[in-house]
Amino acid sequence: MPDGLFIVIEGIDGTGKSTQARRLGEWFTAQGREVVLSREPTDGPWGKKVRESAATGRLSPADELKYFLNDRRQHVAELIAPALAAGKVVILDRYYFSTMAYQGARGFDPAEIRRKNEAFAPVPDLLILMDLEVDAALARIGGRGDTANEFEKRETLERCREIFLALKDEPFVRVIGCQGSLDEVARKVRAVVDELAI
Repeated sequence: MPDGLFIVIEGIDGTGKSTQARRLGEWFTAQGREVVLSREPTDGPWGKKVRESAATGRLSPADELKYFLNDRRQHVAELIAPALAAGKVVILDRYYFSTMAYQGARGFDPAEIRRKNEAFAPVPDLLILMDLEVDAALARIGGRGDTANEFEKRETLERCREIFLALKDEPFVRVIGCQGSLDEVARKVRAVVDELAI
């Protein structure tokens, strides 16, 4: 059984994470690997509460953090850990780095959030950090016909981007500028995945 491979795609809203996660999953599938593509917050009971709050008004900071942690514990136990143990490629659209960024922007210590998560959540083999100026990200959010929700306010995204970029020197992190076409960005993603020598 080959070792599982764990790749996380992160970044502020509007950077194209979901599209690139899907494309990368399709590429791995074409290489004959079994792929599990997932996202956080999940569609489980805790994740649904968080998703609903984006439209109806954010939860209190403490409740929001608790819901994210509960959602992730379930995700790791029921999907991520078993898939990796079975040798699959797991690709996530958001993970605990988003909790560090978005809850960090609400006043929590990102380093403490990280400690709490890494007590039970595996560290990815590769974290692809999609980076884009906030103005460009907001334009993309508007361009897809969406109205910025409670997680997508300018000041929130500015702080989130700072927290994400503070990770750039970690050995498993690769920052990709996501200006340019979807194909151009996909080539950059593939290039950093190729460094893993899978």
